[in-house]
Amino acid sequence: MSAGTRTPTDPAGRRVLSAALFASAPAEVLDFLLPLWAGSTLHAGAAAVGALIAFEAVLSLIVRPLAGELADRFDQRRVAAAGAGLYALSFAGYALADSLVVAFVAAGLGGAGGALFWVALRAWTGQRSQDGDGTSAYGKLLSAEGQGAFIGYLVAFSLLERGGYALLFWLGSAACVVATASLLRGPRAEGTRTAAAGRGDRLGAAGRRLLPLMVVSAVTAAAEAGLWMLLLLRLQGDLELSPNEIALVFAPGFVVFVLLPEHTHHLTDRLGRTPTMVVSFAASALFAAGLAVVSTPLAIAAFWTVAAACFAAQIPVEQATVAAASGGRIGRGMGLYESARLAGVVAGPLVMGVLYEELGWVAACVAAAATSVVGALVVPYAVRTLRLPEEKKKSGTPAPATTGAGPETVHVREDREDMDMSKPEPAQPSAETALGPKAHARKERRDWYIHTAAFALGQLVLWALDSSWLVWQITDGSVPDDQRGPLVWIGRIWLTIWVIDTIWSWSYTIWPREKKAKSS
Repeated sequence: MSAGTRTPTDPAGRRVLSAALFASAPAEVLDFLLPLWAGSTLHAGAAAVGALIAFEAVLSLIVRPLAGELADRFDQRRVAAAGAGLYALSFAGYALADSLVVAFVAAGLGGAGGALFWVALRAWTGQRSQDGDGTSAYGKLLSAEGQGAFIGYLVAFSLLERGGYALLFWLGSAACVVATASLLRGPRAEGTRTAAAGRGDRLGAAGRRLLPLMVVSAVTAAAEAGLWMLLLLRLQGDLELSPNEIALVFAPGFVVFVLLPEHTHHLTDRLGRTPTMVVSFAASALFAAGLAVVSTPLAIAAFWTVAAACFAAQIPVEQATVAAASGGRIGRGMGLYESARLAGVVAGPLVMGVLYEELGWVAACVAAAATSVVGALVVPYAVRTLRLPEEKKKSGTPAPATTGAGPETVHVREDREDMDMSKPEPAQPSAETALGPKAHARKERRDWYIHTAAFALGQLVLWALDSSWLVWQITDGSVPDDQRGPLVWIGRIWLTIWVIDTIWSWSYTIWPREKKAKSS
């Protein structure tokens, strides 16, 4: 199978998803641990901690456009491997840091490494996607990131009190080394560099067309990040919840966000990219507005779970749309997209924090809801501006290549050459679309064996820490009050997920059915 027809289920794709899992585990946990570590270990004040976090974010923002250029000119997996290597050095720096100077160096390495790693990985996903618009491929990547975050938090909660911050940072560095090695395996993809270089700077026109979508992404990301920060403060301050109780509020939505992304493309295939994004922004508005009128943890958890499900559908289709509209310069397009969202994430908490202090909680929720409503109204125009070939619906006949009459039709024809990376390639058999009933059943069993091995290992670790809900239920019938905590709760949720996974995976053996080919 040629480089241009690989999917995230071939060996190279599996290595990429593995790298995403290993790197995202420590990276996600770092966002939670960095302020706590800097305050307790380095005795840094609030201003110094804020400066440290801002330095990493701003440097990552600056490096992202460069990362996109490198991803277009060189093998994207090698660029991502360089980013994972910088990640590893960053975590080693945190482990060794005894002053703020060393911590700032580590933060700078992490900011640059994150930019190289994630931009290149998303560019590779768009370049190699074989499902037409790439939504399924980006969904798998997002799911791998979520699984990594889940594992990272499990390890952090298990070892922080026993081994301290240094042990966690060294484990994070080791995980990033594994991600680097995974990405460096396999032959160098020379075809990617040659194809990208031959396109010159064609993203110029496509970049201008991407501007409305970038603005929508940045503004809505700012509102979401700001509201998320305020919600954490409200749960802790006004509702007086403990960290464990706060985790329970967000747990259902987090599980949904981990499990759904690689399946939501089925819905997107039928609705199309624009309706999917509109529904997601509408759900964000509902979530924000609902927070203004509800105050119980159960209601907040319900709103957040619905919003998480919509985010699981929105983010992959948004990334796939950017990849399709990048005129062949997917790395550069992803660099701009990542920069836009990161800029929103950096600015959002500051703006929303000021609004909250001046006008209160309800005003902040209303502002976030209004921002999402504006996003829902503007995104159809933003997508039309891209002038992508009209999508083919899964259950319908192929749609015409033009989207209207008159001047817009002329523009579609003129941009046909720039958009050649966004057009579905001729249907070709692949490992994912050629699975018959028996082969599909074997694949599901093989995946279940891997999931079960991970589950058993995790339960063994929890048992060693006296925190396995399953073991306590078998031996004592219940968990003692003095043993209840986040690890017991995590183990119980993991058991539920494993049972569901077992039923689903073995259903293909009991009731064989082929894996339906995805429409392009």
